[in-house]
Amino acid sequence: MPGQRILIVEDEEAIVEVVSQTLRRHGYETASAADGDDALEKAFSLRPDLVILDLMLPKMDGWEVCRRLKADRQTASVPVLMLTARREERDVVEGLEIGADDYMKKPFSLSELAARVKALLRRSDPGETGRVVEDGDLRIEVDGETALLRGVPLDLSPTEFRLLEALARRMGRAVPREELLSKIWSFYGGDTRTVDVHISRLRKKLDDGKNPALAVNSLRGRGYRLLWEE
Repeated sequence: MPGQRILIVEDEEAIVEVVSQTLRRHGYETASAADGDDALEKAFSLRPDLVILDLMLPKMDGWEVCRRLKADRQTASVPVLMLTARREERDVVEGLEIGADDYMKKPFSLSELAARVKALLRRSDPGETGRVVEDGDLRIEVDGETALLRGVPLDLSPTEFRLLEALARRMGRAVPREELLSKIWSFYGGDTRTVDVHISRLRKKLDDGKNPALAVNSLRGRGYRLLWEE
């Protein structure tokens, strides 16, 4: 949506410039920060709609910046797109586990970056018409981005909310990882580990210790399935 503000946290000026130009061409406003301390200060003062966050930063690395953003109520729901030049899988997984919503490896395509930004900023899937999804003790109010389990609001990130909604619309049936990747992140053929890490976080938040339990099952070769378990 034009006018949305994106904070670019990157210490390489050349990257900041080309990313800013690309995003401005797509109608977004941009701001930038060159180190972790400045990133937090601007995130809290500017209240961006999305943060593009490099991992390797002066003063405070991107993992810690992400951790603090997700721990603060003012910024917890702001999507974070992580940039990394590191190739180790554990670095990517760690970023996703502490709250990053997506990641891209350097060098990256500017057109793909713009597409991922658009996907993360999208508030709801235009292909779904039902504004409330209900099944037993689960109620999902799409317009308000609220999910209630046994009447208690679930503390979900925007990405976790969209995952739960997608699974709940197909309650009891398998949803392939590739379909979730396409539906939530608007990409086919991407890295399905992104889905796996967010599913792991969603599982923990659905576990309220009561029966029947609302569970997300892994189905080998088929994807994930949301269902009630005794």
